Amino acid sequence: MLDRLEIALNQTRCHLLSLRNLDGYWEGELSSSALSTATAVVALHAVDAVRHAPLINAGANWLMANQNVDGGWGDTTISKSNLSTTLLCWSAMRLAGTHCAAAEAWIVSQVGSLEPDAIASAVVSRYGKDKTFSVPILMLCCIGGTLGENAWRRVLPLPFELAALPRSWFGAVGMPVVSYALPALIAIGYTRFKNAAPAWWNPMRWIRAMLWVRISPMLKELQPSSGGYLEATPLTSFVTMALASAGEKDHSCIPGAVAFLLRSMRADGSWPIDTNLATWGTTLAVKALGETPPETCDWLLGQQYQDVHPFTSAAPGGWAWTDLPGGVPDADDTAGALIALKLGRALPSPLGFAQAGIKWLLDLQNRDGGMPTFCRGWGTLPFDRSTPELTAHALLAWWLWEKEMPSECQDSICASTQKALAYLRKTQRSDGSWVPLWFGNEEAAGDDNPVYGTAMVVAYLSSDPRLAEQAITAIRSGVSYLLTQQQTSGAWGGDLTASGSLEETAVTLHALCQASPYGIVPKENLMAGAEWLLASTQEGTVFPSAPIGLYFARLWYHEKLYPIIWTAQALSSILKLR
Repeated sequence: MLDRLEIALNQTRCHLLSLRNLDGYWEGELSSSALSTATAVVALHAVDAVRHAPLINAGANWLMANQNVDGGWGDTTISKSNLSTTLLCWSAMRLAGTHCAAAEAWIVSQVGSLEPDAIASAVVSRYGKDKTFSVPILMLCCIGGTLGENAWRRVLPLPFELAALPRSWFGAVGMPVVSYALPALIAIGYTRFKNAAPAWWNPMRWIRAMLWVRISPMLKELQPSSGGYLEATPLTSFVTMALASAGEKDHSCIPGAVAFLLRSMRADGSWPIDTNLATWGTTLAVKALGETPPETCDWLLGQQYQDVHPFTSAAPGGWAWTDLPGGVPDADDTAGALIALKLGRALPSPLGFAQAGIKWLLDLQNRDGGMPTFCRGWGTLPFDRSTPELTAHALLAWWLWEKEMPSECQDSICASTQKALAYLRKTQRSDGSWVPLWFGNEEAAGDDNPVYGTAMVVAYLSSDPRLAEQAITAIRSGVSYLLTQQQTSGAWGGDLTASGSLEETAVTLHALCQASPYGIVPKENLMAGAEWLLASTQEGTVFPSAPIGLYFARLWYHEKLYPIIWTAQALSSILKLR
C-alpha cells in the first residue's frame, strides 16, 4: 500500500502545483451560486432592466437550468434546496418574467402557503435575532413582487442611523447585523425607511432623514476600488438594489458596484459567492506541500495590510482571504499566512512582518479567550463571536514564531495562550468535539460539522510540541471523538450521519497523524481512511468537491482546491509515519 500512497501523493502534488499561477500563488475557483446569481439579476434589474436585459436573461436561464428536481434551489448546484435561496431565486425569476410553479410548490411545502405574512415569518424565524440576512431576503422579495401589498412593511427596519456613531461604539450599542454587513445596514436600512417611513409626527422620521446626508457618503468610503463590497456578489447586489429602490440610482457607489457585477459574471450566466479566496487557498497549499517558495513568500508578504483598514478599522499587520481590494483582514488568514511564511527559506530580516502579524492576532483576542474572525468584542452574532478553529489556528501561529519574538511579545503569547486554552476547554463538547464557524455539513445535525472543527483544532494544537504539551488532554479527547466518527467505509463526513467526503476524510487523517505522538491512534484506522481516499481520488487523479464551506450568513460553497490540498496533506502525513 505504501507504493500506492507514494504514487497518489506524487500525482496529487503535481496536480496541485499545476494550478499555481505564474505569480507564485493559487487563485482557486469557487462554485457558482444560485443565491449570488439571483441577487445579481435583481440588482441589475433594479438599476436598469433594459440596458442589462442580456445579463438578466442569462442569469435567469442559468437558474432555470440548475433548479433542483424538488423545485427549490440550494446555494450551489450540488446543495440541497433551502428556503432562503429558493425565495431569492423565485423572486428573481418573477422579475425576469418567468413564472415558476415548481418553486412555489416547494415553498408551500416548507412554509405552508405563499401568503406574504407566512413567508416573512418563516424568514425571520430562520435567522432569529440576527438580521444580517433575513432583512436582505425580505427586501429582495419585496422588490421582486413576492411579498404582496404593503410589502415594505414586512421588511424589518434597520437602524442605519447607528452608522453615524464612532466605529469604536459598535460593540456596545448592540448592532443588529454582523461586522462585515455595515454597507447593507446603511443601504437597506435607508431604502426601508424611504419606502415605509414612520408617521410624520415621529421624530425618528426627521432624525433619519437628516442623518442620511451624513451617512450616505460612507457607502462610497467603504467601497473598495474593485466596486465589490468584500468582493462578494450578494453583499454588493443587496447594496445596489437597495439604493436603486430608494431612488438613489445616481449614488456615487452605483457605477462601481455595477461594474463589479458585470466583471464577476461567468460565461454560463452565473455568479460565484466571492471573487476568490486566493490568500487562504495559497496558505493552505503551501502548508500541504511543506515549503513556501521564494516567489510565494514575496507574494504573501505583499498581502499584509500596512494601514488601518477603512471597512473594519482593523490595525495594520493582518491578512485577508484574498489579494483583491475588497478583502478584510481576519484571524484565520493572518494565522495561515504567518504559518505559511514560517515554511519559507528566504525571509526578510528583521522579522517585522511576523511581529506585526503576531501582535495583530494578540490584540484581536476576545475577553473569553477565543478568537473572533474580524473584530474584537463586536458582539455575539454569528461570525463575530469567538470560534474554536480560529483560536487553535492563532495558537499555532503564536508558538511557531514565539522564539523569534521580543521578550515582551513572548510574555503576551504565554498569557494569551492560557486564556485561549481555557476557551478551548470550555467549548469542547462532552464527546470531545468542537463545532467550527466557517465550515458545516448539510447532512449533519444542525448543519454543523464537528468532524471538521475537531480535526482542525486537533491538528493545530498538535503541530508544535510545546503547544501540544499544554493542550494534551484536549488533544486526546478530540482524537477519541474523531475515531468514533469513522464510518465503516473508512471515510469521515460531518458526523456519523453524513456521507463521507474527500475534505472531511483528508483533514481528519492529517489531524490523527499530527496527534499520533501524543496518544494512541490505531494504524488500522489510518489505513482504512487512506484506502478510502485512494479509491475516491482514483489514486490521486480526481478530486470531487463537497459543499462544506460556509461563507458569510451561512451560505454554502465548495472550492476546487480544498480536496486537492487536503488530500496531498493527508497522504504526506500518513507517509511520514511509516
